[in-house]
Amino acid sequence: MTECTDLSPGRHPTPPFAGAYTAFAQVFPDLRIHHRTEVPAHDGWVTTRQLLADPALRARLVAAEARHGRARFGTAPRADVAAGFWLHRYAWPLCLVFTLPWLLEQRVPLLPVEQLASRRPAGGWGPAELALLPGTGPLAFACLPGDPAAGLPGARVVADPAALRATLRTTVAAQLDPLLTAFRPLLRRGPRTLWGLVTDELVEGLWYAAGLLGEEARAVTALTALLPEPPAEATGATDATDAGGADRIDTAPFTGAAAFRLAAPRQPGVAAAPTRTRVSCCLYYTVRPADLCPGCPRTCG
Repeated sequence: MTECTDLSPGRHPTPPFAGAYTAFAQVFPDLRIHHRTEVPAHDGWVTTRQLLADPALRARLVAAEARHGRARFGTAPRADVAAGFWLHRYAWPLCLVFTLPWLLEQRVPLLPVEQLASRRPAGGWGPAELALLPGTGPLAFACLPGDPAAGLPGARVVADPAALRATLRTTVAAQLDPLLTAFRPLLRRGPRTLWGLVTDELVEGLWYAAGLLGEEARAVTALTALLPEPPAEATGATDATDAGGADRIDTAPFTGAAAFRLAAPRQPGVAAAPTRTRVSCCLYYTVRPADLCPGCPRTCG
C-alpha cells in the first residue's frame, strides 16, 4: 500500500498536502511517498543532491537501466535511450509529488532539491519510493486565500489560481533544471527537447493519475490552463489571464502545451475521449520497432 506518513523515528505533523498522496495510494500501489526525517545511507536511497554531485552515480544508474532494458526487451537500449528511460522513471513520479496536491487540494509543495530522495527496488521492478525530507523549518507549500491551511506554519498564500499555476511551473522547473543539466551529456539531447520530455511527464503523469481517481475531466481542464497553447498572435508574457484569455502565458522553460483534443470514438455510442500528441519522442521504438506508443509525435499529425 502506498504510504505518505513518516516511517522514521521521531514524529512530524502530517504535511497539509499529504491527503492527495493518500487518495492516490488507494488506486496506485506502485508509488510510495514517505515523509521522513532522513533516509538511510546504504539502503538504496539516493538523494537528488547526490544525483547532481556524483557523475559516477549517474553513470551507474544509466548502466543499470540498460541492464533492465536488456532483460525486458531482449536487447540493450543505446546508452542515450537508457538515460531517457531512467529520466522518465524518475521525473514521472517526481512531478506527481507536486501536481497531485495542486489538482486535489489546490496546494503546491515548495520543496527544494535537497529535500527529496528516491529509491527503486533491486532488479528495477516493484514500487518506486520518494521521500520528502525536512528542511530548516516546516515543509513549505503554496495555497490560495481562504484555504483552511493558509495559517499553518510553512504556508505561502498566493493571489489566485493563476499565481498558483505559475508557482507549480516554477517549482517543478527548479527541481528538474539542474537534473537535466547533469544528465544532458548522457541523454544527448538539447535543452528544448529535454524540456519537451518534462512537459510530457508533467502532463501525462497527472492525466493518468487523475483517470484512476475518476478526475480525468478535471485534470484535462487544469492542465490545459497550466500549459496552454499560445494564441495565434501572442502578446504579453505573464500568467495574467485564465485559459481562453488573450494574453500569452509564459510557460518557459516547458516546451509545448498540454494540447488535449477529443479523439473520434472507434465504436458507435462511445463518447469521445481526450487524447494528445506528445511533445517529445520517448525513443521506445528503438527497442520495440513494431510497437507504437499512444500519442507518438513520430506518427500523430
